[in-house]
Amino acid sequence: MEIVSTNKKARFNYEIIEKIEAGISLKGTEVKSIRNRNVSIGESYAQVKDNEVFLHNLYISPYEQGNRENHDPIRVRKLLLHKHEIKKLVVKTQQKGLSLVPLSIYLRKGKIKVELAIGRGKRLIDKRESIKKKSIEREIERIVKR
Repeated sequence: MEIVSTNKKARFNYEIIEKIEAGISLKGTEVKSIRNRNVSIGESYAQVKDNEVFLHNLYISPYEQGNRENHDPIRVRKLLLHKHEIKKLVVKTQQKGLSLVPLSIYLRKGKIKVELAIGRGKRLIDKRESIKKKSIEREIERIVKR
């Protein structure tokens, strides 16, 4: 598994409840751009609509050697999931406070996959606590190294 891009903000802003792996439908030049790591997943989100899951605001920069057939960088892309997985996502996202957040894009056996998470938004207090935990862990690691 080769990670192409990760969404660092997602783990900070959301409490991750469950993770799901999904395929993504892409055009040829998009695949080449992703393999060159010209993708930004930071502002993207997923949405269930008409029993299909779509990924919004995923920026894939146009392929440099592409011609006039190059893709739109911010088009809505369909995620490939089984029907029972989509039904489960519909039930989970209808609960108050839960949303679909893409965590990372990676290559697995030559295919591009998206790791989706069902997450609940953290409050400001929770974010402060996670910052404190990180700083304490860093201090402990520094002391252990010495």
